[in-house]
Amino acid sequence: MRDKLEQLAKELEGTLYTDDTMRTLYATDASAYREMPLAVAIPQHIADLKTLISFARNNNTSLIPRTAGTSLAGQVVGNGIVVDVSRTFTGILEFNAAESWVRVQPGVIRDELNIFLKPHGLYFGPETSTANRAMIGGMVGNNSCGSNSVVYGSTREHLLEVKALLSNGEEVTFSTLDTEAFHQKCEGPDTLETKIYRQIRTALSHHTNQDEIRREFPKKSIPRRNTGYAVDMLLETAPFTAGTEDFNFCKLIAGSEGTLAFLTEIKLHVDPLPPKETGLLCIHFNNVDESLRANVLVMDFKPSASELIDHYVLECTKDNIEQSKNRFFVQGDPGAILVVEFCRDTREEITAIAGRVEATLRAAGLGYHFPLLFGNDSKKIWALRKAGLGLLSNLPGDEKAVPVIEDTAVAVEDLPAFIRDFNIILQQYGLYAVHYAHAGSGEIHLRPIINLKTEEGNLLFRKIAEEIATLVKKYHGSLSGEHGDGRLRGEFIKQMVGDKNYELLRQIKYTWDPENIFNPSKIVDTPSMNSMLRYEPGQKTPAFNTIFHFPEQTILQHAEQCNGSGDCRKTPLSGGTMCPSYMATRNEKDTTRARANILREFLTHSHKENRFDHKEIYEVLDLCLACKGCKSECPSNVDMAKMKMEFLQHYYDANGVPMRAKMIGNFSKLSALAAITPGIYNGLINNKLTGGIIRKFSGFASKRSLPALHSTTWRKWFNRQWPKEKTGTAGHKTVYVFCDEFTNYNDTTIGIKAVKLLHKLGYDVKMTEHPESARAYMSKGLLRKAREIAEENIRIFSTVINADTPLLGVEPSSILSFRDEYPDLVSEGLRQQAHDLSRHVFLIDEFIANEAAKGHITAAQFTTAQQHIKLHGHCQQKALSSSQHSQQMLSIPQNYSVEVIPSGCCGMAGSFGYEKEHYDLSMQIGEMVLFPAVRNAAKGTLIAAPGTSCRHQVKDGTGVKAMHPVEILYDAIV
Repeated sequence: MRDKLEQLAKELEGTLYTDDTMRTLYATDASAYREMPLAVAIPQHIADLKTLISFARNNNTSLIPRTAGTSLAGQVVGNGIVVDVSRTFTGILEFNAAESWVRVQPGVIRDELNIFLKPHGLYFGPETSTANRAMIGGMVGNNSCGSNSVVYGSTREHLLEVKALLSNGEEVTFSTLDTEAFHQKCEGPDTLETKIYRQIRTALSHHTNQDEIRREFPKKSIPRRNTGYAVDMLLETAPFTAGTEDFNFCKLIAGSEGTLAFLTEIKLHVDPLPPKETGLLCIHFNNVDESLRANVLVMDFKPSASELIDHYVLECTKDNIEQSKNRFFVQGDPGAILVVEFCRDTREEITAIAGRVEATLRAAGLGYHFPLLFGNDSKKIWALRKAGLGLLSNLPGDEKAVPVIEDTAVAVEDLPAFIRDFNIILQQYGLYAVHYAHAGSGEIHLRPIINLKTEEGNLLFRKIAEEIATLVKKYHGSLSGEHGDGRLRGEFIKQMVGDKNYELLRQIKYTWDPENIFNPSKIVDTPSMNSMLRYEPGQKTPAFNTIFHFPEQTILQHAEQCNGSGDCRKTPLSGGTMCPSYMATRNEKDTTRARANILREFLTHSHKENRFDHKEIYEVLDLCLACKGCKSECPSNVDMAKMKMEFLQHYYDANGVPMRAKMIGNFSKLSALAAITPGIYNGLINNKLTGGIIRKFSGFASKRSLPALHSTTWRKWFNRQWPKEKTGTAGHKTVYVFCDEFTNYNDTTIGIKAVKLLHKLGYDVKMTEHPESARAYMSKGLLRKAREIAEENIRIFSTVINADTPLLGVEPSSILSFRDEYPDLVSEGLRQQAHDLSRHVFLIDEFIANEAAKGHITAAQFTTAQQHIKLHGHCQQKALSSSQHSQQMLSIPQNYSVEVIPSGCCGMAGSFGYEKEHYDLSMQIGEMVLFPAVRNAAKGTLIAAPGTSCRHQVKDGTGVKAMHPVEILYDAIV
């Protein structure tokens, strides 16, 4: 087979990966399953797909179509060739505004499609919680819907036509056919397409089959019906049922999970944009049962969504950096919140409806708090709700909220009784479940807490599935409402639809795909649902002697928090920072998910004494910029930067520390030596010959400029010059400034202006003797040395810093180490001191913004001249604090306007952008959003960037000198 795969790779214009690393990265999706594929293909065009189909048929293997890989039921897990079309089949091919349709390739992202449609007043309605990375091909495969399905239905209702390749390579188009055209298809030439039409005509014309389908399939009143192939939907079309809509095989293809054909083009109906005003009525309840009884009454008011958030999800949001900010509307400690959305033309209409809802529920004794939110507040609520899935992976230890029966759908009026019965079953096993999501559609996502690493947990996983399948059947519900059957529910389809209907589904599968090459073991002939899991029964979690402290877990368990939901596959159009390398390359290998997967794989299965000693891990982690975006934006709080630092230290222990890593780690020491004669150093790096030699020797990019040294250091100026220059006395309070290594040697003037600015604003500024921040050591994984420095800093500052005397920093990456790395880096005896100190450490922008909010700093202290500023926030500032503080600080002068550039990482990321092998990617990241925004700035606009690396990157990428916000504010003071 290896020789055959090598030959296949030569025949493809795209790429075929057969190495263990790439296969490992594609062995999982967002489900509990793991199966090593034979290979991973990135096809370039339809000809490649035909080649792959031919190979699969001739070599007794299979193809697993894949887009974003966010499937929750194991749909894109299998032992064949995973065919990833997310990088190459991404075109919007045709658009007809007058007829309200668009034709796309399967790799088009749902939210980006809507960005394209919005100027035309149109909108593709079905919205998954993964909509900023979920792709249309995957949405068709799963028949995805979402919060607004009570208005827009599922993908099936929008699917007009598909172009596809059948299992023999035939190119076909499936679209609407009237009765005459349908029969013509059945009488066509002897092709696979003709056989497909004949089989469905024979099957659905049979009265016994019709009766069986109507009796056994879920209630028609349940809008979310994704059980098996949608023959119940096809039955309700002409020519099988009089007076119904015309036949279209698209109804069957939606929800078929890539098991019938390989889609190449998708034509979708699109709707007018919803009314411009949206309001969210966030009704608080004492418990879930009360909320579901209220939900039945709420639906009479025709909301566009009714979403449940239970107590467990709300608890998870408390410790999440990003989501804790979105809890502002929560009053007390509710057992459940129902988020009810109304879309109307005016806020007054929404307010009136909300008032009637509140009156109705209060009269029924349901609900205790009814806040109504609009605008940006609404966006925060939806972000909180959508983060639920990832947040549930955040539980420390091996017990997790597992996806086992999380997709059941019943009639809305049956939902309260169904959930009561559901919880009684769980209580019998000593379990409880997390409840959240689509109450308005009769579907609550339910996840019991189970440890799948144990034999008992594995068996319980299956037992619960069996029990709940029986319960769903009792209510004539659908075992899958939107997540699909996949590996998780396929085994129970026979129970859900009956033996005869199940055989009908098998006939369909093997008529379309006689050789079983398209995504086998899904929907029909599915193996036991508790086989091929990520975690083997009886699997032990090894202990790790790490330098960083991972609270209540090991480094492996921290990596396991990644559930594969793929939030790290966002593109620049979605905003945010995570993950800059993926945004540039669109390669799965460069996602945070891939890095977590590779760590999980080797830390679990390695036979080496040092489980970190694997080059495969090094290669996958290489393009992590340590931007910290994942720490705040990943709903599971997977801190990949922290894990990369830890990995590097152990990898170096086995393989030695590279010279460049030593040089970068020792930045402060080398700068101190060079600062003895800064003029000579600057002359050497700026000279073309000597500068080139230095770059080559250091492993830095030849095109990258190197940071110059100032003629003095910040500390020398503060100790020698500042006492002479200082005038007057300060009034408000004493503050200490942290003399970080970058400001000290390179950005001295910024440090000087920071001191002078604080002094002019009425603060007594002090600087004590202390070591560097250790940022450079940490960035290269030299954690033992970094720990020594961190502990010394904690000992020094713990004696002088408190709520009344804060510690301020100019460089975000250095000062925020006190909040982020230090508490987990220092030894156990200093941990509490580090935590206590972290509460009183601020970025200078943050401190000034907070003081202005208290009225201690006012616009009267600054110029009244007009100035426009474009602000690029530092990655770690955005992750651990907020770039809003810089915006607020720069907005203190009354005529200063500040526009935040919607950029993620600048691409420099400390030393990353200097390194020769990373330079091109670094500049590519900068070109995504930041560089164009700077180049397109109007004349006279100032560019602000708090980070030293960011300013350097802007200079190299655009030729524009960016300023630290402190410099801008200092120049504005009067």
